[in-house]
Amino acid sequence: MKRPIEFESARRVTPSPQRTQITLNVNGSEKRLNVAPWTTLLDLLREHLDLTGTKKGCDHGQCGACTVLVDGKRINSCMTLAIMKDGSNVTTIEGLAHNGTLHPLQQAFIDCDAFQCGYCTPGQICSALGLIREGHAETPDEIRELMSGNICRCGAYPNILAAIQQTIKTTKGV
Repeated sequence: MKRPIEFESARRVTPSPQRTQITLNVNGSEKRLNVAPWTTLLDLLREHLDLTGTKKGCDHGQCGACTVLVDGKRINSCMTLAIMKDGSNVTTIEGLAHNGTLHPLQQAFIDCDAFQCGYCTPGQICSALGLIREGHAETPDEIRELMSGNICRCGAYPNILAAIQQTIKTTKGV
């Protein structure tokens, strides 16, 4: 009877990578965190900071439910490793209201009834705010194209468009 071949590498245990300390300014507050190298920004926000407004949708960067603003630019937080954003400013839906007053875009979503189930709403609002600040959306077609990475399964697109247009008209891109 033959003995099975043992490989030296099969017996070695590879240690897990060490956690890395990062600093983020999240919604105006500095946060120092120790994160595993594979931690996404989305998981850091939801699981480590309890900011559950940002939603996990497809987890593949295709639906936009996880959209947040990093240094003012909209990104899919499910596709971004937290350690890549060390030192960045992160704004989530929770960071838009000030002193109990909704951001004009949040108010416009309410005024225009721009949501049904509400699951995609935080990502829609963060993406729309980034879009407005980019200054490229002047026509309804441009808004639709630039918001195409954010999916609303309920089909509230006409009202989302109206809310964005209302905000552009009334705020000049705050």
